[in-house]
Amino acid sequence: MPVCEILLLGNPMLWRPSSVVADPSSSATAATIADLAATLSDFRARHGFGRAIAAPQIGRLERIIFVRLDAAGLERPLVNPVITSRSDEMFELWDDCFSFPDLMVRVRRHRAVTVEYSDPEGIRRHWSVEGDISELLQHEIDHLDGVLAVDRAVDARGLAVRRELQRRASI
Repeated sequence: MPVCEILLLGNPMLWRPSSVVADPSSSATAATIADLAATLSDFRARHGFGRAIAAPQIGRLERIIFVRLDAAGLERPLVNPVITSRSDEMFELWDDCFSFPDLMVRVRRHRAVTVEYSDPEGIRRHWSVEGDISELLQHEIDHLDGVLAVDRAVDARGLAVRRELQRRASI
């Protein structure tokens, strides 16, 4: 489970859709999940933030996401995730991404979603979430579809450097 290089904004692979994983319980899938977990841990140690990562961000066009939510004590790999329902209610927030760690993007997301996915044993599961976790899953599933947060910016002024937003928040 090596730490992998994270592809950065400008790499055309980030805009390519991922392929469905044929066997969620395969050793190849387990290896990708382990690499995602190691890369997430490394990124968090170096940057101090991050809750999830998608396989395309490490150059693998596979429909796999790895989520780690410390507050909930949760680690969850999602293989072939699909959003099966979305709330009508939307909200806006500043979003960030490992592929452009110094850039923040103002996006609009659904307040709540339900995601269907396979676990590493190949069992189909559902996960209904709202708020920041809903936004997180929408962000990561977008990666699997070749869509980046910058593609979802609410308008041309919906981009900011992280340091500037942090400075303004402390004013």
